[in-house]
Amino acid sequence: LFEQITERNVGKPVAIFLDGDVISAPTVQQKISGGQAVITGSFSIDEAKTLAQRLNAGALPLPIQLVSQSTVGPILGKASLEKSLKAGIVGLAFVLLFMILYYRLSGLMASLALFLYGIILLAIFKTVPVTMTLAGIAGTILSIGMAVDANILIFERMKEELREGKSYPRAITEGFARAWLSIRDGNATTLIACAILYWFGTSVVQGFALTLAIGVLVSMFSALTITRILMRALEPYIKEGTWLILGARKRDTV
Repeated sequence: LFEQITERNVGKPVAIFLDGDVISAPTVQQKISGGQAVITGSFSIDEAKTLAQRLNAGALPLPIQLVSQSTVGPILGKASLEKSLKAGIVGLAFVLLFMILYYRLSGLMASLALFLYGIILLAIFKTVPVTMTLAGIAGTILSIGMAVDANILIFERMKEELREGKSYPRAITEGFARAWLSIRDGNATTLIACAILYWFGTSVVQGFALTLAIGVLVSMFSALTITRILMRALEPYIKEGTWLILGARKRDTV
């Protein structure tokens, strides 16, 4: 099995681990058969002895097992990526349409906040950097849903305040304050799940957990900061009957 591995990876590094730490990552010069190999390089005597000791310490009588191996052709990979991006765009379009139709002007403000959220998220992914695999795209799309969920909680709280006859500025203050606890608890549980997936998961699962965690954190900022700023910006233009901005109905009073 080692001979097959080295044959497939000529010119590439093959790392040697001991207790989860890389002790050497030599480049394969040629196929290694017979179980005998030599590691060359600019070693000092002490460095060579230390490396030999570590290799001997890890030379346990255990068989080599191939844990996993997967091959994705370029055509299949491209098709999967295109379908995932298309699904994300279509889903986002439906979400924005629902927000605008149901929450009216405030839904439009939430859609604008969601657009800014996307820009910030992509900037973070570029800075970190984050490799956008299919699992990473799935985590990103799911985080968009979390961002919309936060806005819905806020708007529903504002609706309740407006139904009670409170002014628009007061409804904004109370709506964000009352929705914050639900948003905090819901996102906290998601972040805990992301941490567990990243810590114990494999590379694919880690990519999903990382993009979802970053997206959730940015969504909290988007909903609580950007949406609030946009809603506050509407105050000078809102007159009597401001409950119409959320599609709310005033509650009959006796």
